Amino acid sequence: MLKTPLHQFHLDYNAHMVEFAGWNMPLYYSSVTAEHAKVRSSGGIFDVSHMARLKVTGRHARRLLERVCTRRISDMVQGQCRYSLICNERGGVLDDVIVYRFDDDDFLVVVNASNREKIVRHLQAVKTAGEFNCSIDDQTASTAMVALQGPSVIPLVSRFSSEIPTLKKYRFTVKNLLIVKITVSRTGYTGEDGIEVILPAGAISMAMKLLFQDINLKDENAPIRPAGLGARDTLRMEAGMPLYGHELGEEICALSCGVDFALSLDKDQGDRGDTFIGMDALKKVAAEGGPARKLAGFFVDGKRSARQGMVIKQNGKDVGVVTSGCPSPTLNKCIAMGFLDAGLHAPGTNVEIDTGKGVLEAVTTPLPFYKAPKAG
Repeated sequence: MLKTPLHQFHLDYNAHMVEFAGWNMPLYYSSVTAEHAKVRSSGGIFDVSHMARLKVTGRHARRLLERVCTRRISDMVQGQCRYSLICNERGGVLDDVIVYRFDDDDFLVVVNASNREKIVRHLQAVKTAGEFNCSIDDQTASTAMVALQGPSVIPLVSRFSSEIPTLKKYRFTVKNLLIVKITVSRTGYTGEDGIEVILPAGAISMAMKLLFQDINLKDENAPIRPAGLGARDTLRMEAGMPLYGHELGEEICALSCGVDFALSLDKDQGDRGDTFIGMDALKKVAAEGGPARKLAGFFVDGKRSARQGMVIKQNGKDVGVVTSGCPSPTLNKCIAMGFLDAGLHAPGTNVEIDTGKGVLEAVTTPLPFYKAPKAG
């Protein structure tokens, strides 16, 4: 298994390690529930170095990304991040990514760990087919990436920088840390405020010591503590955020996934007339009334959680399928997401989830399940 630059940190903090997308990663340190609660109440630090970081630079870098990304790239300003999908010709989702724009011809694309090789091949193939003059540099192994999430995070980093707390959501800045440059973005995957930091792999130990020099991360009362993949998943579930392999996939229409904001179907309008791969297929679906099923949220009665693949029924008829489910530590009830027939999305619609051994009563509810209170 691959190891991140923080592997020894995980061992030092007694993490329960598991294989994830070919990487040896921490599932939890103390417990998923405790780490989830710590992020919601104060702060957590996640090692997300397993996620791919692909540098795209050169004269045609923008044109390449415009072709593969469902969001507009040309109108991004320097220092801006943008969430986007990358689709196949059928309008299925190859991955969801975050694009960073450093300069006119200088971009970074953050990709899910399980899709790293696939997306690199895809970018290279599109580059060759379009004869785009640019380079694609996989910087995953040479860099580290950590996410700090929770209401205590911004006050914590304000001790080291007056600029970072003023960043708007989905903006980033490049700072000097002694002799190395670090990229700090105000993004995340938990529903909480926070930052994600990218820096050279060899500098991560120094950076951790500087950031937490007066914080004992093993102390239960510390403002921020390590958190693993388990809490990351329950947090993103409460925030109603899709996950590749669950709500997103190559056989799943991008218009079904609840992220319509990430689909610029009018990208071809204007002087440039840009198009993205899969755009024609998605336009056709939209013109025909939209997808047959779209993502919905559910509150599930009882203590048993719905699981991916369980069939959703109404009056004995199959009307959907569960994509993710878990007990919500914050709401103290079971929640689930799934694809549901388009006419059944009104909040309060009663359905049943077939477990194979019985049924779970459920009711539709708008996403997200949880929104973090605004600071102040």
